[in-house]
Amino acid sequence: MFTFADAFAGVGGFHAALSDLGGTCAWACENDATAAAVYFNNWGVDALRDITLEAPADGLVTVPPHDVFTGGFPCQPFSKSGRQQGMEEARGTLFYNIARVLETQRPSVVVLENVRNVAGPRHRHEWDVIIQTLRDLGYRVSDHPAVMSPHLLSPELGGGPQVRERVFITATYVGDHPNASSLLGRDLPPLLEPKPVAGWDPKRWRIEDWLAAAGSTEERHLRRRYALSEDEQYVLAVWNDFLKTVGKAEKLPGFPIWADDLRPRPTSGFSAELPAWKRNFLEKNAAYFERHAAAITAWKARWNDLRDLPSSRRKFEWQAGDTRRDVYACVIQLRPSGVRVKAPTYLPAFVAITQTSIIGPRRRRISPDEAARVQGLPEDFSFGDQPDKYSYKQIGNGVHVGVVKHVLRAHVERDQTWIPRRIVDAVLGSSLRSVEREADAG
Repeated sequence: MFTFADAFAGVGGFHAALSDLGGTCAWACENDATAAAVYFNNWGVDALRDITLEAPADGLVTVPPHDVFTGGFPCQPFSKSGRQQGMEEARGTLFYNIARVLETQRPSVVVLENVRNVAGPRHRHEWDVIIQTLRDLGYRVSDHPAVMSPHLLSPELGGGPQVRERVFITATYVGDHPNASSLLGRDLPPLLEPKPVAGWDPKRWRIEDWLAAAGSTEERHLRRRYALSEDEQYVLAVWNDFLKTVGKAEKLPGFPIWADDLRPRPTSGFSAELPAWKRNFLEKNAAYFERHAAAITAWKARWNDLRDLPSSRRKFEWQAGDTRRDVYACVIQLRPSGVRVKAPTYLPAFVAITQTSIIGPRRRRISPDEAARVQGLPEDFSFGDQPDKYSYKQIGNGVHVGVVKHVLRAHVERDQTWIPRRIVDAVLGSSLRSVEREADAG
């Protein structure tokens, strides 16, 4: 057995993973009251606290001793959807509160999680600061990020049907070792790489297998509760008509279709002052129109020349490959930038904003409980009676349980020489039991 500290705990993705591997929670920290309430209701641990008070930059650290420290520390300073100011933004400095915990308690293993962009070139300085800080504290850590997504793992390895590529920073405390300076990991290769594991083919996922049973009472309830609005149905009808009537003899284009730019090329050509990417898309849309002018003109006429199509729904992206040309055979996202359609295998990443995936064959959005299952949370996990908007946000901010387990197993297996035996035995000894349960559930 081992103990763990769960920082930036959310609703408990790390808790689910580490408790399944034999861990007991010694401390949890989540400053969002709605997420902390869900955490308490599912795990029986009061997590409502602020890490800046529990581990201040100066002063007493009150986090109790523990063996494994985990934390999906706030990603806004590093996310492509944020301002990308890294450590210069106030929330970026929360890493230093993590460092204070590590400095005081010296847990044997550290597992940190963040968005893919934290290890991108724009944040090279911030990445170097994180890695060097860990080494200064006596931790063995690779210069290279471990990157994994649940769709790259088979059900037997705890995977799930969602593209959720995340960076993991895993570290082992070696500061007490007489040769610590030679063990800090400067030459370590990445623990994991973002590619299918053990021959798994991600195309084998079927999102339908993770939803309420078709025709069940639950499904009928979900169809009513998460049904599409009339306006959304109208948008999908417009683009479904496009799929079924335009260019049927050729493969659907891989580039975005811009409704307003499906027209002939200007006689003078496109302005050289436009960005190259914009001219490229305009050229492709104009060429597509010229090949299918009659069908596109008739399509527009059937829909009032698209006057009723909102500006945020006038771009269409087909990313479903050879899937049948029917939006309702696919997974759909109504994004701020337009409509995106993907194959019904695995979902796009859940995000903490309003673009929840629509399951085409069900003609509804995925429910929070179904999304929790896709995130690897237990079957009996519950959001209680809170509004759905909070549940979707919490799922979007969470970690995938199976990925965390896979990452921790891989780290413990690699560094077991320097990790206490009881942690090694618990984590590696729990593997088969976890795999069997997940395989049965999936």
